[in-house]
Amino acid sequence: MTNLRPVTVITGASAGIGVALAHVFAREGHELALVARRADRLHALADTIAAAGKKRPLVIADDLNVAGASARIGAALAAEGAEPQYMVNNAGFGLVGLAAARDRDEQLAMIDLNVRTLTELSIAFVDSLARHRGGLLNVGSVAGFLPGPGSAVYYATKAYVLSFTEALHSEFKARGVRVTVLCPGPVPTEFAARAGVKKAHRPGLFTQMPEAVAEAGYRGLMAGRRTVIPGLTNQLLTLAVRVVPRRFMLRLVDSRQSRRRSAQQA
Repeated sequence: MTNLRPVTVITGASAGIGVALAHVFAREGHELALVARRADRLHALADTIAAAGKKRPLVIADDLNVAGASARIGAALAAEGAEPQYMVNNAGFGLVGLAAARDRDEQLAMIDLNVRTLTELSIAFVDSLARHRGGLLNVGSVAGFLPGPGSAVYYATKAYVLSFTEALHSEFKARGVRVTVLCPGPVPTEFAARAGVKKAHRPGLFTQMPEAVAEAGYRGLMAGRRTVIPGLTNQLLTLAVRVVPRRFMLRLVDSRQSRRRSAQQA
């Protein structure tokens, strides 16, 4: 047993889906620990949540691309008398462009964050998640269901997140820990700019707002669902992948990404 109080840890909480997840968890009565590099944004979010009458979240400013994230987060929480009840791995980024043309170190850094750090934080706190009958929510993408020419490394990292999290859903079940992978389609956030997309695109059939994605993820986690895909069109896409020949899906994605690159260069 431990005297540490339970909190929900949300990484990548400075923008986009991470902010939306923080609002949903806070609204539902969870005490939060917000993790990201940009301390000013985390403090602003914590102030907003506190102003709404909820307990002010803990703020942990940390660069998750630096090895040892779980030890640093664990120490920061322990210093505040807390430990994870829910772990939400939302931190990550994507890159658009041909794998051989994009900066190699930047792509390896994406693998470190999207895969290595997510793996580390998924398994580091399982004892406290079990102790508090909590859960793990990993943010993947519909990209994890698809081959990804034009964003090959990013799509591959999300395929890992999907496979890994679905496996943990089975492994952690015996310990009473809920595990869910949240797989949104396109979401209008800062993600596109970080990925190297210079021109904004109008929302399409597959686009979901961050608030809707966060709501679906929270509900799915609390219900113990293995996989959550927000939006009917995204659900249909992942079903189509199972029946459409792989070579066709490769051509389809390649064509879409080629048009995207051409539009950026125009």
